[in-house]
Amino acid sequence: MSQTVVEETAGHIADSARQASCATKAVADAIEDGVGAVKRAAKKSGDAAEELLNDTSDRLQRNPLLTIAATFAIGITAGALLGWMMRRS
Repeated sequence: MSQTVVEETAGHIADSARQASCATKAVADAIEDGVGAVKRAAKKSGDAAEELLNDTSDRLQRNPLLTIAATFAIGITAGALLGWMMRRS
């Protein structure tokens, strides 16, 4: 009788070990999939940023006077807003 209890206990322990191993593998696979997704998203973001930078550079080279005028207007607007905010305080 005690041999049967020991065998049953050993069987439960073996089942628990198999379940823990399966759970560990599932978690490791999920982490690996997540890392892969993050790497792909980072690569796509980097590619998009590089494309935006190239497009912006090309646009600035095609329209240098418009670039200077827009930069001047943005600077004047930012300065006026900062001056107005400092005066209100």
